Amino acid sequence: MQKNKSKPTDASVPQTVTGLIKIQTSQESIKIGFTDQKISPHAGLSVLAGFFHWHRFKSVLSAHLPIRTSPNATPTADLGLGFMVGILAGAKKLAQVAHLRRDAVLAGLFGIKRFGSQSAYSRFFGGFKNSHQNTACFAPLWQWCLQRLNSRRGGYTLDLDSTTLLHEQAHGKEGVRTGYTPQGFRRCYHPLLAVIAEAKLVAGFWLRPGNTKSANNVVAFTLELLSRLPSYVHFGLVRADAGFCQEDWLQLLEQRRLSYIVVGRIHHPVHRLIKQTTVWKKTSLEGVEVAEEVFQAFGWAQARRLILIRHRQAQRPEAGGRLLLDCPGYRHQVLVTNLGLEVNGLEVWYRYNGRADSENVIKELDASFALPELCLHGFHATEAALTLAVLSYNLSILFQKHLGWAERVTAATLRFRLFTTGGTTSRTGGYRTIRLSVPAGPLRDWWRSLWDKITATFPNCDAVARFPSALPIQT
Repeated sequence: MQKNKSKPTDASVPQTVTGLIKIQTSQESIKIGFTDQKISPHAGLSVLAGFFHWHRFKSVLSAHLPIRTSPNATPTADLGLGFMVGILAGAKKLAQVAHLRRDAVLAGLFGIKRFGSQSAYSRFFGGFKNSHQNTACFAPLWQWCLQRLNSRRGGYTLDLDSTTLLHEQAHGKEGVRTGYTPQGFRRCYHPLLAVIAEAKLVAGFWLRPGNTKSANNVVAFTLELLSRLPSYVHFGLVRADAGFCQEDWLQLLEQRRLSYIVVGRIHHPVHRLIKQTTVWKKTSLEGVEVAEEVFQAFGWAQARRLILIRHRQAQRPEAGGRLLLDCPGYRHQVLVTNLGLEVNGLEVWYRYNGRADSENVIKELDASFALPELCLHGFHATEAALTLAVLSYNLSILFQKHLGWAERVTAATLRFRLFTTGGTTSRTGGYRTIRLSVPAGPLRDWWRSLWDKITATFPNCDAVARFPSALPIQT
């Protein structure tokens, strides 16, 4: 009787019995399979959900977002909150936000019925048809953010700035127009923003077509912003670049008795002033000289104080400013201000330089909150989506403030350290249980301190450490 010879098992063939797939690394064999257990890669967002519930933020959205009439439609508060959660989780397009519908944990965590589909979000934002509707909806949300600020001696510093959002392939989209950008003339939007420097908080956002000048509608924008300030919050200083050096806006600031520092334009009369009549004074900063003039530019109703700064290129090659052919070896800057003479020219320049941090806020919005990617067909629909994205940034800042963090961390760091922590969910004893994948030790202790801070009825003054003191190494 002939014996049957057994054939050797080919490890590369998928195992139909176990359902496991084997891969070979340089160190070991690993088997990969599937599970029906409900696991979320974003369970770490639960700590942010606790912050949202502490502030009853869904009720805030419900009070101001438009009501959908269809009885089977997802409530607008759920869609709005789901969109903001998606942006905070790292989504940059509506389809990526809709992908969170597959997450077994997030919807329940944030108390929403469900995440919308891509078409549901498109219909939701498509319901924003005009600027009046957008203002009525979002002005109370901006005000809600400002009400989270504390009163500050001397007031806050307000920085006005504009940016460009490139959309060269967005043909047929409303508001995408050819305008000047740092990359040359491109198809883009040209939004206007206001940033509260000390809080790193955005106080207002208007979307504008790409062919709009920097100062377009800045007076109306400023009036709207000032109208929603809480009574205990005021601005001690307003800063802006040369694009906002317009007579009507400067007059508005002066009428409201707001101090300002604005970059001036170096046109021909100012150029002649620099070349011929200026007496430069050395400062304590090597290579920097300052001069002051009282000057009335063409179109100004009155003379104003000008601070002229020049940087010697040999000593300060990294300095900003404009090169003038008649004054080789120097870069020049001009600042227009209504600060009193007790603030010397060098101090005025120092105070203005703090405005550079508003550029970091814009970079953060571009990198982590989808501003360059969101572009819907309707102009006001795009403005609504971008506004909710910027408000999501504000919530991340207020979340850090709630934890007592004095120095802001980026959204990318929040996602890496907190939001992408995995977890499992189950239901036992009538309760939904979520277990975060956090090993015992310093990291788990740190997470407990986060939850203690978030769930406290009256938050104490103790700040949570921004990072755990020691991280375990997984083996």
